[in-house]
Amino acid sequence: MAINEGGLDRAVRIIAGLLLLGVALGLYGPEYQSIWGWIGVVPLITGVFGRCPVYSLLGINTCSKA
Repeated sequence: MAINEGGLDRAVRIIAGLLLLGVALGLYGPEYQSIWGWIGVVPLITGVFGRCPVYSLLGINTCSKA
């Protein structure tokens, strides 16, 4: 399975995933803690592996081809 995310796309996904997980764990204060923060696992995993299943279904590839 080929990588279908570019470098910027991967970086944004990883940062967003970590921020959302921080919300789930209450790292920004208990008033910001939310179960919805666990959705950050999805962008974190797709960013780390560089493979987005939705991109595959839609035929999108954001990798730069040199």
